[in-house]
Formats: sequence, structure tokens, C-alpha cells
Amino acid sequence: MQSWILNIWIRRSGNLLTGAIVMMVVLLSGLLPTTADPTSGIYRTAVVEQNSITQPRKIEIDLSDQRLFAWEGKKLVYSFRISTGKRSTPTPVGQFKINSKYRTNRMRGPGYDIPNVPYAMYFHQGYAIHGAYWHNRFGTPVSHGCVNLPVKLARKLYNWTTPGTLVIVRR
Repeated sequence: MQSWILNIWIRRSGNLLTGAIVMMVVLLSGLLPTTADPTSGIYRTAVVEQNSITQPRKIEIDLSDQRLFAWEGKKLVYSFRISTGKRSTPTPVGQFKINSKYRTNRMRGPGYDIPNVPYAMYFHQGYAIHGAYWHNRFGTPVSHGCVNLPVKLARKLYNWTTPGTLVIVRR
């Protein structure tokens, strides 16, 4: 896993008050290590964007057990009951990556038109992992191919994922 360091340089300009406010915010945050050269008026702040010990995240979807597992490295973070595609409209099997996320989204297709679908995470063509407010039959395949979760659990997963998160769907 990579680790990046972003350097931010703030030069004291004619407006001393603005520079002082910026430095106060940086210093009071307690999160950013800062060094200063008082003679030049240049302040250097290093921000670590990604911790090198962060483990890769992935989602496994088990169609036979109707369960979703979220992993961070070898650590199981979440395990949820889900509803995947019916026999006539199956969920695709394979390895994918989350390619887009929408807080709410309208989903339409043959036989359905659902507004305000919450926490949609698209992983393959029109297939997504998302919250479902219109049913409570989790553990049973009932969808048109998407992976349905209770809304509160979909919100947790949505906040945990980023575009590029690996999604593995298996039978």
C-alpha cells in the first residue's frame, strides 16, 4: 500500500491577519505537523493522505447464502443479509469494482420504476448495491439483479466504500 505526503506552503503576505488565521487553524487542529522558518515567513505543513498500514477493502457477495461480507484486509468489518436477483433476473457473477456512488438515484427497467433509491454503489453496468425501502424480504432473492440492503445498513456500507472498492460476487 502506498503512502503519500502532501506539502502545503503558506507564505506570509501583506495581509498578516489572514496568514495568522490560517496558521491558527492548522496549529489548533492538532492533526498537522508544522514547521516554520520565522525569518522567511514560510510555513510548511505535511499532511499524510493515506496511512501505509491501511488494508485493502473488498466486498464479497454470496448468492447462495444471500449475505454480503465487507473486509478490510483479513478483518471482517460487516456481514449483512441481502436480497439479490431472482432466477429470471440474476445478479452477475464475477469480480468488479465500484465505479460510481449516488446518495439517491432513480432506477428504472422492465417492470419497475423506483425513485429515490438510497445509497447506490454501481459495480457493473446497471447493477448496484443499494438500500431498499420498498421491501423487507432480505435473505431472499427478490431483485431485478441488484444487491438490496436495509437502508440503514446500506448507509454504513456506502460511507465505508470508495470508487474502486473490489466487489466479488459468487454463487
